[in-house]
Amino acid sequence: MKRALLVIMAFLAAPALAQHAHGYAGLDAREIKSLSSDEVKQYRAGAGMSFALPAELNQYPGPMHALELADRLKLTGAQRDALKALMDEHKAQARTIGARLVEAEQQLDELFASRKVTADELRTRVRAAGDLRSAYRLAHLETHRRTRELLSAEQVTMYDQLRGYKQGR
Repeated sequence: MKRALLVIMAFLAAPALAQHAHGYAGLDAREIKSLSSDEVKQYRAGAGMSFALPAELNQYPGPMHALELADRLKLTGAQRDALKALMDEHKAQARTIGARLVEAEQQLDELFASRKVTADELRTRVRAAGDLRSAYRLAHLETHRRTRELLSAEQVTMYDQLRGYKQGR
């Protein structure tokens, strides 16, 4: 019995030990160390990347999914037009912020690659990247807030049902 328990414990611990032994091996080949190539693509595309989950899961729909569900939500022509305009405006804004964020992360990476990191420069670059990440998230959340204003309470409830969300609060 003890031997079986030891075998199970060793099996469960193997992935953790392997990660510890290799750390971030492979990530050093990334163009920008702090972002995967997929993250770079998503930021540049203005993708949601779950930044708006607090809104989405608390009855603040997003315009893209509302438009995808337009017929089932019985959106009016005016609602469709307003949501399309909001989504287009948001995507342009998110792409701009996303590209700037990728650039800020690239600059932070280059700072460390230069081996000349000063406290002031580090603080400046980290804050710049952090401010852009916050702006990116705010853009997504604000778009959800504005989307809700364009829908009726019944449409918001239907949206949540169609998306599979439980009615909670």
